[in-house]
Amino acid sequence: MSLLNAPAYDPRRDRRRRIAIVILIIVVLAGAFSAWYFHDWPEEHAVDKFLTAVEHKDFDRAFALWNADPDWKQHPERYKNYNFGQFQLDWGPSGDYGTITHHKVIGAAPSGQNTAVIVAVTINDRADPVPLIVNRKTKAIGFSPVGVRVNTF
Repeated sequence: MSLLNAPAYDPRRDRRRRIAIVILIIVVLAGAFSAWYFHDWPEEHAVDKFLTAVEHKDFDRAFALWNADPDWKQHPERYKNYNFGQFQLDWGPSGDYGTITHHKVIGAAPSGQNTAVIVAVTINDRADPVPLIVNRKTKAIGFSPVGVRVNTF
C-alpha cells in the first residue's frame, strides 16, 4: 500500500479511538484513587468488627479478634501478659469507656515502618478519639503507643 492508496479518513473510527483512550484514563485514575483511599480499609474493618463484638458483649470473639487468634482458648498461656480477665476489665462495663454502645471509625494512618496502621475511633461519642494499632499482616489489635490528633473541617 502506498501513500496514494491510503484508506479514506474515517471520523467515526477516530472518535471511537479517542473515547476509548479517555475511558481508559478515567478507569486508571479511578483505580489509583480507590487503591489510595481504601489502602487501610482491612485494618479499619478489623477494628470495626472488634468493637462491634464488644458492643454485643461477645468478649470471647472480641478477644479472638484483638489477638487475631480464633483458637485462643486452646493456648491461653500465650496471652499471660494481657489475659482475658484483664481484657474484660478494660473493655467491659467497668473499663475506661463504660458499657460501649456505639463507635465510629474516624480514619487510619500508617505507623512509622508501615507494618501497622493506627486507627482512630470514637467510642460512645467521647470527644477524644481512641488510637488502636493494627498489624497489617496478622490484623492483631493493640493499644497504640502514640496518640492521634483529628483535624475537623
